[in-house]
Amino acid sequence: MSFLSILFALLLEQARPLGQHNPIHNGVRSWVRWVNRNLDAGQSVHGWLAWGVAVLVPAVMVAGIHWTLVWALGWTAAVVWNIAVLYCTLGFRQFSHHFTEIRDALSAGDEVLARERLALWMRIDASELPRSEIVRHVIEYSVICAHRHVFGVFAWYSVVAALGLGPAGAVVYRMGEFVARYVKRPLKPTSAPVSEPLQQHAALAWVWMDWVPARVTALGFAFVGSFEDAVENWRNQESHAARDNDGVVLASTAGAVNVKLGAQGNSGSGQTPQPAHLRAVVGLLWRTVVMWMVVLALLSMARLLG
Repeated sequence: MSFLSILFALLLEQARPLGQHNPIHNGVRSWVRWVNRNLDAGQSVHGWLAWGVAVLVPAVMVAGIHWTLVWALGWTAAVVWNIAVLYCTLGFRQFSHHFTEIRDALSAGDEVLARERLALWMRIDASELPRSEIVRHVIEYSVICAHRHVFGVFAWYSVVAALGLGPAGAVVYRMGEFVARYVKRPLKPTSAPVSEPLQQHAALAWVWMDWVPARVTALGFAFVGSFEDAVENWRNQESHAARDNDGVVLASTAGAVNVKLGAQGNSGSGQTPQPAHLRAVVGLLWRTVVMWMVVLALLSMARLLG
């Protein structure tokens, strides 16, 4: 079921991607905002309570609907539900339009437009960035987005679905990432304040939630790219910052496609980032998707035959 659900969700997301301000994502923001306003009272216990309600309640509801459909209508209805949830949590098209716009601007030689699109996407001042730095930022942010929107969801969904909880794992992972990002956002005058305990707990929970998925993603990049260089960069990154999950993913990427990443080029000893590396990264991501889909297909066949 996992293989078919992921496959159809990816195909559907490629054909009809969710819009930027779709009702599902707007509802998630409203839910987290409500939890923050009503449960975050400033103490450590309240921080954990707010995080748990924001992340776990939607997952429990999704798992409950999954089993209700299994009992009432059968596995076919449950598969459709899995596809629907994955469609909302999984996919490249939730961020790839930014990548495409910047890549096309660089290909046309319009670095001004590329900087504008990069600043809009990453919310940074890109007005003084040279061409190589534009490419570096695009590669880094695209790879991290691909990990969080695709490969991390793969990992959590596949494991939790194998335990019989349907798409709850995909929801837990995406909600954990969103809450960790939400509590760090710049506050508007009308926004409810976010306590320091909630910020700390959300960040810590996200580090632990993403520890294994980040290394699964790094391993996938190593297998489909330059294995020795990716593993060497990964090992060096772990020796300096063992809990930096994003750093592990970027280090493996740098080795896999032979490019320097990191603010000082410290996640790789390869080439200076050039627009050609954008094509290499796209190939890396899709090869990794195909690899994990083949693995899931083989596991599904083994389960059926066993």
